[in-house]
Amino acid sequence: MHIFDNTNPLEPRHLSSFMHFTACDPVVVNDDYAFVTLRSGNICDGFVNQLDVVDIRDLNNPTLEKTYPMDNPHGLGIDRDNLFLCEGEFGLKVFNTEDVQKISDNLIKHIGDIHAYDVIPFQNNLIMVGQDGLYQFDYSDPAALPLLSHIPVVTPSE
Repeated sequence: MHIFDNTNPLEPRHLSSFMHFTACDPVVVNDDYAFVTLRSGNICDGFVNQLDVVDIRDLNNPTLEKTYPMDNPHGLGIDRDNLFLCEGEFGLKVFNTEDVQKISDNLIKHIGDIHAYDVIPFQNNLIMVGQDGLYQFDYSDPAALPLLSHIPVVTPSE
């Protein structure tokens, strides 16, 4: 994970890096922490399935705060204290991140019957890409997470 200063967008300046296992999975940031997923079974030769919480209060010296085991994390998104984590065939999980030492104890919602790949949270609307299409959820109450719409995508038979 690399941290850049983009005060001058034409010339971003590298501040620091946080090194972890080889992986090509996403990073999201909320206030003082970066949330990084590492996943096995992809082209980046990853061999762990975990969520790393990285303390970035000192942008020049990011440090690992906590690691949580996961099933098979794919995409993730964050809005306020809501971390949306796609677990591939293991579904979509929503965690409260207010206490980064207890994220695994603060699972708000788990939808296990979908294959979740990536998410975009925005103004209480969560767009999720799944194996079978595009989903939209309302997360104004993340414990309820009602489905607003589903646009099916069918893979053509060969």
